[in-house]
Amino acid sequence: MNLREITEQIEREVLSEYAVLSAETKGRRRSEPKCEIRTEFQRDRDRITHSKAFRRLMHKTQVFITPEGDHYRNRLTHTLEVAQISRTIARALKLNEDLTEAIALGHDLGHTPFGHTGEEALDAISPEGFRHNEQSVRIVTNLEKGGKGLNLTEEVIDGILNHRSEGTPKTLEGRVVQISDKIGYINHDIDDAIRAGILSQNDLPKKSLDILGYKTSQRINFLVTNVITNSMDKSEVSLEPHVQFGMENLRQYMFETVYRSQLQKTEKNKIIYMLSELHQYFYQHKEEMPKEFCDMIDEGQNPERVVCDYIACMTDRFALRTFENIFMPNSWNLSRNNNL
Repeated sequence: MNLREITEQIEREVLSEYAVLSAETKGRRRSEPKCEIRTEFQRDRDRITHSKAFRRLMHKTQVFITPEGDHYRNRLTHTLEVAQISRTIARALKLNEDLTEAIALGHDLGHTPFGHTGEEALDAISPEGFRHNEQSVRIVTNLEKGGKGLNLTEEVIDGILNHRSEGTPKTLEGRVVQISDKIGYINHDIDDAIRAGILSQNDLPKKSLDILGYKTSQRINFLVTNVITNSMDKSEVSLEPHVQFGMENLRQYMFETVYRSQLQKTEKNKIIYMLSELHQYFYQHKEEMPKEFCDMIDEGQNPERVVCDYIACMTDRFALRTFENIFMPNSWNLSRNNNL
């Protein structure tokens, strides 16, 4: 037996009856020889972490747009935090930790520059609409590796596609990531909002804090523990109803006071304008996009969709720099006019 086969055998002996076994994956859209060392889900995890889209996450907004400070979350740190929470829950429930980690690491690959604000902008621009979970799937199936995609397993693609609240993952591993995403972003966004001075601890809804805890670490630990104890040896992954209420109430509070705040609305209008102008410009000057995107149009893909792909792939700073280069006048070199 090679190392992969030994790992697959350990999974059969150790994992829950509700876990997805690596040896029983539904497979990839393009067949490939198996690796002698890694299971199929381990290969997916590695392909995601080595992708260009994953590296770009470090320069994409989580909540606060271009914050001045080294300790605010970005889309990459959020992804890593979700992966850590997901692995903790999956291990405790004896689910497939590798599958869970792969889904968690890939769930936000399709996020636009400037986070959900950028997503709303592209959704308004694109005739097909734009949703970051669907874009994440498009990245791993079509855009990475020069249009070949990462050729991930069906279970990982399903978990990425269905990680949002309205989604229904087909695996418990996908469900773990769906819950972990909420646990992560609600509590970590609160932490960042307090750091930014937008909120104080006393502003948070007391009825939620009485259930979940008064500190970020307490709430995360409580929620993770509740998911585990409420889901052990069951065919569903969920929180207890009153705990679910406490988390959703806290989430709704964040939408009302932070995500949809007047400050965010002001910046949102600027971002919508900027991305709209970039979309119009590159639709009219398609030849100025990188070759891989031009090739997609030449192959018959919808040009508007391809332009959206290009803009969605941009980091915050690249989008700003591109907008400045196209629409803003170049600064005069004042050193040449120091006699004025």
